[in-house]
Amino acid sequence: MPLRLFDFKCPNAHIEERFVQSDIREVKCSQCDLIAKRIISPVATKLDVVSGDFPGATIKWARQHEKASKSKD
Repeated sequence: MPLRLFDFKCPNAHIEERFVQSDIREVKCSQCDLIAKRIISPVATKLDVVSGDFPGATIKWARQHEKASKSKD
């Protein structure tokens, strides 16, 4: 079974990432030795400030429109 990266949180609120098998739900906290349980981490998303879309979408749109305008000339 391949190892995957998961976040674990102990009762003292220490959060750490570990590469473990996907069926592992608890590990020992490396900071306080208490049992840390696997948590679902929030997904980090970043949106483009101009379009409100994902980064690169504005650049892709600009390139497509620049290419289209050159083909009209």
